[in-house]
Amino acid sequence: MISIKNNSLILLLLLYFAFIISASAQTYVGKNVKTSIFSSTPVEDIKAVSNAGTAVLVVQNQELAIQIPIKSLEFDKKMMQEHFNENYMESEKYPAAKFKGIIEPKVDWKKDGEYPVFAKGVLTVHGVDKSRTIAGRIIIKNGIPTLSSTFEVVCAAHEIKIPSIVFTKIAETIKVTFQGTLNPLNK
Repeated sequence: MISIKNNSLILLLLLYFAFIISASAQTYVGKNVKTSIFSSTPVEDIKAVSNAGTAVLVVQNQELAIQIPIKSLEFDKKMMQEHFNENYMESEKYPAAKFKGIIEPKVDWKKDGEYPVFAKGVLTVHGVDKSRTIAGRIIIKNGIPTLSSTFEVVCAAHEIKIPSIVFTKIAETIKVTFQGTLNPLNK
């Protein structure tokens, strides 16, 4: 699993990023963002969950940064987790999946409600950057935003190689679900 030291370093880097963007803007931070992945083939379903993601949102310019430590994804089968980290994601070399972008359209962060949104930016998986527009939803309740999204990642687009011997067990497209409540960063 990911060490507390590495998780703290990731969070500190995200917080630093938030302060650089705008010192005077309201900033929200999520420290235990939930991410799940799911792959289905006729032979086998593969699923994993992480609660170790971090997210930073700067309200003024609606900039969003999310980072998920790859090794924090936990599978039901240990062998599956080992193959995922060593053979496919190469998590020692590419330790995190990241997204950095802008939320559109404008959200009234002071008004409770549900907002369908898009995040336009760059998704980095397996060290490969791809421009993406990802649909999502923001629910603001008592001034606290919760972000959620479900989207697909094509393995080949991020140079994740699936050996032909296991091609029937691993789908070419992975469904990713993300959800996290963000709290105001105290200044």
